[in-house]
Amino acid sequence: MDAMMMGAMSKDMMAMPGMDTMDMALVEACMDACSACEQACTVCSMQMLSCGPACMNCADMCNTMMRAMLRMQGMTPASMMSMLDACIAMCQTCMDECMEHADHSEVCRMCAESCKACMDACMAVRESMMAMG
Repeated sequence: MDAMMMGAMSKDMMAMPGMDTMDMALVEACMDACSACEQACTVCSMQMLSCGPACMNCADMCNTMMRAMLRMQGMTPASMMSMLDACIAMCQTCMDECMEHADHSEVCRMCAESCKACMDACMAVRESMMAMG
């Protein structure tokens, strides 16, 4: 994500009560992880029928999380936490499903790894928010 976009997002967040101390590097890393996870899940869903539904649901959730973070206006700490929790839960579900096929499917292994990275990034943002208050 470019610096100009992150600067604009930072300004939007500073105006929102409770979000003024958000760590923008964590937000950026989370959006990048959501984007990568969305792409991996989409590819996986096209190649593995058994985990396809979980992958597509995860791809949709990651896309929604990323779009919500890009459009911070109207976001409250409580709604952001709920979105992060939902994304973490969906990534966990997809990762668990894909791990069942990871030994014989490189695509599922990569998808599971992307889900794990996205969960970790969402958890880092969540922990940062909890530390803020």
